[in-house]
Amino acid sequence: MARARKLELAEALALGPDWRHACYALLHAPDPGILFGRLPLRFAILMQMRFDGRLGFPGGFVDSQDSSLEDGLNRGLLEQLGEAAAAFRVERPDYRSSHAGCGPQHGSGPRVVAHFYAKSLTLEQLSAVEASATRAKDHGLEVLGLVRVPLYTLRDGVGGLPIFLENCFIGAAREHLLDTLHDLGVVEAGAFSSLQIPARQRQPSVDAGNLR
Repeated sequence: MARARKLELAEALALGPDWRHACYALLHAPDPGILFGRLPLRFAILMQMRFDGRLGFPGGFVDSQDSSLEDGLNRGLLEQLGEAAAAFRVERPDYRSSHAGCGPQHGSGPRVVAHFYAKSLTLEQLSAVEASATRAKDHGLEVLGLVRVPLYTLRDGVGGLPIFLENCFIGAAREHLLDTLHDLGVVEAGAFSSLQIPARQRQPSVDAGNLR
């Protein structure tokens, strides 16, 4: 799998016309819920099960008719999440990072630079997204369903977030999730560095079929 390199946004935008841009977003909302009367949920964070069996974030490729990265991203969110995604808009201040690389299937294949965003919603907005996603254009095709990330650790020290992080993630999605959890104060930096991560996930990559 080809390794991706992290870029500054200006550097990513200056790449030549043989690069395709893709954008995806982590949607999160404060969640006051308590599991089993003792485990605070803290935040609701959405990920999706993709058509290839990996976990990732909603979004899509930026097309020629899109006037900006964010226009392409918000169009992709509507296609993958349904009409509830029209109630908010991901904008440039929500931008987090960019990774560039070739698709993992062919080292000389399509070159893709993927841009990651994190958007804060209300819990009502996020719940509406979950409800509308099953009626979205891509549901059952490119997107097999949404999941919330468990942000707690059970008494066995494995259940909850630790075992969730052992799943297979697309590209740099696991890294982006952990970075956002650190920014939200949910985990400390390096808290999960000792997990047994499958070798295919150790180097973030940009998949040419990442989002479409």
